Amino acid sequence: MSVTVNIYYSGVNGNAKKFAEEMVASGIVNDIRAEDGNIRYEYFFPMEDTETVLLIDSWKDQKSIDFHHASPMMKKITELREKYDLHMKAERYMFDEAGIPATDKAFIKE
Repeated sequence: MSVTVNIYYSGVNGNAKKFAEEMVASGIVNDIRAEDGNIRYEYFFPMEDTETVLLIDSWKDQKSIDFHHASPMMKKITELREKYDLHMKAERYMFDEAGIPATDKAFIKE
């Protein structure tokens, strides 16, 4: 069962965006995406909060997340978080194997 974690990085003076930009420019994001079990690793910028960046981080299963957390990659991420003095809030979601109900699909244009 896949797991998605939404991580909100917040800082001041544009530091959250600088963090995301350095994560991409340094190649760390590509390295994470190449890890076994990674499904998605993507940053978004909330329109109403310019000091926050949202990371959508999806993995095949908890074992893949545990492997990622034990990898040297986490040290690099932690160092960058500290460099930019970021705070975090996390939300965790499990994949619904039943999919999107027909009652919801009526509101989705594909």
